[in-house]
Amino acid sequence: MAAQDPDELFDVCDRDGTPLGWCRPRRDVHRDGDWHRALHLWVILPTGRVVLQRRSVAKDTHPGLVDVSVAGHLRAGEDVAEALRESEEEIGLVVRADETFALGMHRVERGTDREVHTVLGVHATAEFASLRPDADEVAALYAADVDAVLELEHGRRDALFVEALDTLGVGVATLHRDDFVPDPAGYRAACLERLAAHLRGAPFERLALAP
Repeated sequence: MAAQDPDELFDVCDRDGTPLGWCRPRRDVHRDGDWHRALHLWVILPTGRVVLQRRSVAKDTHPGLVDVSVAGHLRAGEDVAEALRESEEEIGLVVRADETFALGMHRVERGTDREVHTVLGVHATAEFASLRPDADEVAALYAADVDAVLELEHGRRDALFVEALDTLGVGVATLHRDDFVPDPAGYRAACLERLAAHLRGAPFERLALAP
């Protein structure tokens, strides 16, 4: 299976994520800058660590870089609950909508790649070693302390030492800032700060789309 299907249909939407009533293939959407919908899911392990994903080198955006636990597009006609299939497809973790909690909405515009993200978190009951990264989609998974990742994001540490999982099994790895998807707007740090607050039992303000 390819990391992505260029003919996969996406609903074209407005910049607030409302479908406009027609769809186009992935290749055309990414080429022409159409707004489309995506899902970002942050997975919290029973240990309280967060799962990070290193994207496959075959991905058409940010190949080989580290980011959110699960990321994927909504297919034409899908809602967010249905798009949670991405979690099982990418990392072998079945997630239901009623198990998730909302972190908010996020709009990203990188050249002609324009996406509106629904951002969710979930507490997994599965242990890290039981996850099953799909080699076509995911190069590796990492289990990391949320506060330690934030320290790396904010430049308060140079490296992050993590448990790693790929198709060969469990090991260890060292991550640096340049291993991660570029994030000049601080979106990833904003997600991690909300995860940290959630883990402390503290209230947090959800991410919101700017006008």
